[in-house]
Amino acid sequence: MEQSLRGKSETREPVPKTKPSADPAATPTTGPTPDYPPRPVVRRIMVGLVLAMLTSMLTNSIIGTALPTIMGELGGQDRLAWVATAALLTMTASTPVWGKLSDLWGRKLLFQIALGVFIVASLAAGFAQDINWLIAARALQGLGVGGLATLPNIILGDVVSPRERGRYSGLIGMVFGVSTVLGPLVGGFLVDSPLGWRWCFLITVPLAVVAFIVVQFMFRMPFAPRRKAPVDWLGASLIFSAASTMIVLLSLGGTQIPWNSPIAYVMGVGAVLLIVTAILVERRATEPIIPTRLFRDRTFVLASAGSVTVGMMMFGLIIYMPQYLQFVHGMSPTVSGLMTLPLVGSFLTTSIGSGYAISGTGRWKAYPVVGMALCVLGFTMLSLAQVDPGLTTIVVGQMLVGLGFGLNMQILLLATQSALPLRDMASGTATVTFFRNLGGAMGVAAFGAVMAGRLNSELAIASIAAREAMDTDRAQGVDSGAEELSIGLEQAAESAQGSPELVHSLPEPVREVIVGAFDHAMQGVFVAGIPIAVLGLISVSFMKGVPLRGGGPKRRER
Repeated sequence: MEQSLRGKSETREPVPKTKPSADPAATPTTGPTPDYPPRPVVRRIMVGLVLAMLTSMLTNSIIGTALPTIMGELGGQDRLAWVATAALLTMTASTPVWGKLSDLWGRKLLFQIALGVFIVASLAAGFAQDINWLIAARALQGLGVGGLATLPNIILGDVVSPRERGRYSGLIGMVFGVSTVLGPLVGGFLVDSPLGWRWCFLITVPLAVVAFIVVQFMFRMPFAPRRKAPVDWLGASLIFSAASTMIVLLSLGGTQIPWNSPIAYVMGVGAVLLIVTAILVERRATEPIIPTRLFRDRTFVLASAGSVTVGMMMFGLIIYMPQYLQFVHGMSPTVSGLMTLPLVGSFLTTSIGSGYAISGTGRWKAYPVVGMALCVLGFTMLSLAQVDPGLTTIVVGQMLVGLGFGLNMQILLLATQSALPLRDMASGTATVTFFRNLGGAMGVAAFGAVMAGRLNSELAIASIAAREAMDTDRAQGVDSGAEELSIGLEQAAESAQGSPELVHSLPEPVREVIVGAFDHAMQGVFVAGIPIAVLGLISVSFMKGVPLRGGGPKRRER
């Protein structure tokens, strides 16, 4: 384990002793079940995984605070959405590809490639001279993040027994929570400091370099890649293209791309055709990127469905909760970020606690079921926030939803890894992660559509009422302020939708109407989360709660 690296890939590393497979169906393709390394070795591996994941996730959460300043310097306000969408697109679409390539080329090599891509992209983003440069760098950065978000869970499945994975997967969940809190705070500090917004990208480079060094000298995987096989580049291209088309349509639909426009129809039909073609290609591929046999496994299908709902709720709430707090309650970006601590803190508590509990008992089924039920209660409470002018409902609602997220996000991956045969562990893990990220894009789009629709409706109703009151005032020869309100709404409504500061600088009558419209719109977002949580509850309720095993697992092969 501790010998120095002798080659450039895992295929030349010493392969530790393995237990003979007790399964007569085991073949060289699937490989023997490995002995898991001792805990000291696993801890060193976890250092590299945690550093890499913290680096990549911090990049995603830090950018939001810096975007207004970046747009002010580089211009390109009309392409603002692409700064975030480009990274989301490549991150999500590349996830299944990273999983399969790690099967064929080795975990360590792929992890180092992902780190290398991320480092180069972060440097490029930090030195961007125009908006197009930045968008291209963000797309490349998302490609690296896709690997860094996927491979740690796959590597964890290689080096830790199913029973022990709970405690370590809880740490991975903790990284997500910490980066979610630190990102906006660090971003705000850097933007306001002499360092400037460019260090929002450059600050992650030293961490990524340290992670690369740790990976180089501390990673000793328990077995070499199974065998040499051709990469399914056609399938990878089709999956990447289908996912990219869906994400662009979901992210920009209703804003830059009208839903009833020809381009939206073309993209929708194109995505369906690409998916159908990808399925046909994957069914015939020697080493498919997403093996179609995965979808015959009940646990995998239900875990994927549950992950979609978790992604929709989690990404949607993380994006729109700060907006709600800024527009409706008049909080600054920093304070609104701090107000999400109940969400993140409860997420960390159940993510780590459930991980240790599962490692102790081997039983996991109750956790996602209880978690989804808490999400239903949490979104129900958030939907009642309009009744409570204070923040108690918001705080408690966030805590309930956060508890639910922590009981689902990593546990659904654990259940998938335990249910699938060894040969499909990496592909299954990557695919469940892919569905969670895709759910995130769907959630942001769906919640955004609900918010925009209700906001426009509320403002239209307010404008009509103000004009009617103005006409009544003129007919009666009185001045109740309706004319001022009507003119103010017409002038401020459109521009105010993107600026909390502008909303709260408006004259009081206009401000009250617009803030009220935002309040009603956000209640629609919270209500929309309830049926999504119910669907998640149904999905996880039908999963088979097979206890996780300790030691080297005897996996079933197909």
